[in-house]
Amino acid sequence: MTATTLELLQKYSVPGPRYTSYPTAPYFSKAFGEADWLDALNAPAADRGLSLYAHIPFCDSLCYYCGCNMVATRDYRKTQPYLAALDREMARTAEHVDPARLVHQLHWGGGTPTYLNPDDIRRLMAMMRTHFKVADDAEISCEADPRELTRAHLEALRESGFNRISFGVQDMDPAVQQAVNRIQPEALIQQVIDWSRELGFASINLDLIVGLPKQTVSSFRRTLERVTQWSPDRLAVFSYAHVPWLKKHQNLIREAELPDAATRLDLQQAVNEILGTAGYVNIGLDHFARPEDELVRAQQNKTLWRNFQGYTTHKDCDILAFGVSSISQTADVYMQNDKSLKRYEDRIARDGFAVERGVKLSRDDQIRRDAITRVMCDLELDFAAFGREWDIVFSDYFAEPLADLRPLADDGLVEIEAERIRVTPRGRLFLRNIGMCFDRYLKEAASQQPRYSRTA
Repeated sequence: MTATTLELLQKYSVPGPRYTSYPTAPYFSKAFGEADWLDALNAPAADRGLSLYAHIPFCDSLCYYCGCNMVATRDYRKTQPYLAALDREMARTAEHVDPARLVHQLHWGGGTPTYLNPDDIRRLMAMMRTHFKVADDAEISCEADPRELTRAHLEALRESGFNRISFGVQDMDPAVQQAVNRIQPEALIQQVIDWSRELGFASINLDLIVGLPKQTVSSFRRTLERVTQWSPDRLAVFSYAHVPWLKKHQNLIREAELPDAATRLDLQQAVNEILGTAGYVNIGLDHFARPEDELVRAQQNKTLWRNFQGYTTHKDCDILAFGVSSISQTADVYMQNDKSLKRYEDRIARDGFAVERGVKLSRDDQIRRDAITRVMCDLELDFAAFGREWDIVFSDYFAEPLADLRPLADDGLVEIEAERIRVTPRGRLFLRNIGMCFDRYLKEAASQQPRYSRTA
């Protein structure tokens, strides 16, 4: 008898990574220090572009669901020493980077980057352009909270070169908004979208969250129907990660008000149905885009990639990330900054760097990262092509993962053929589980596994 999707959801809803990196962040080591990061920065990389990231941790108020490293404060004065620290960190980093390397992607995340006032938005971008050479056609994006956002903020972003904007919508239902302490009327969302279009942003993304307290299928269908009327270029529909052991403020959410497994499944099916009917392509995991979007084209061309910003078309860029808790990435290194705001600012003032932990990837790490990424981006993996790229015999190298995938194939999540693995339409909901089969760290540390959010 074939298992129902609900039975599969209950079976495969286990703690697991989202694979924005491999090895995943819990396996970064504090033995990795500033000298290791300098080695990575100084390594020749003329063939690789740059992707810059700035983390702005400040928010006006606390959203109970938030999983970011953030500081809720109304004291704007806290931004000034932080901006000075960002400037110093970028200056120290730039000393070790070939000035000829071009920035092809630039992103501000948070917290709420538009917590910065318009003048400080211009100031921070001027800093970044002083230290690094930004390509004329660079993809420059910013996350924004519609609340407290003025047209002047968006004008400052456009004047600074931003061409993409992402708004946190999450859910339009008043009861859900009340339960997570994020009140934002429909008219407010409409206004910021209208301003963004008038100002000429080339791409608008809206973030939604499935699995919030008091969320029902009927209420979320109304949210989806309204959102598709706004016709954003992209949508990210994240599953709420309830990890109160990591984010203490999530204890403000009553677990009894969270949707059960059956409701979560119905919510996900509503997402696929309504966004599919509206013409959006399901990229994989939680991203949707219009058919003409470069993410869709990259997936078709098998050049899509994943990093800490999610799905990206910039595989061949090193990420230089600045700010508290931010994670940088070169071809074979991950480095994370100190997660304490005070320690970050103190260390930057003293040394210009605030390395907390990191990892240098082994060849096996790189091979497994590529396999996981190909599954999550291409939704298939060609054994012969992969083997040629890495000079391995795929079926020998990955004998254990192939065996681990057999039960998932029996459940209809993947198809295992003589020369390839294919993710089935049903399996898209379980991409994280499929990726976990290739994860050596999960097996080796099973007895002391980090506590991830659930996969479904």
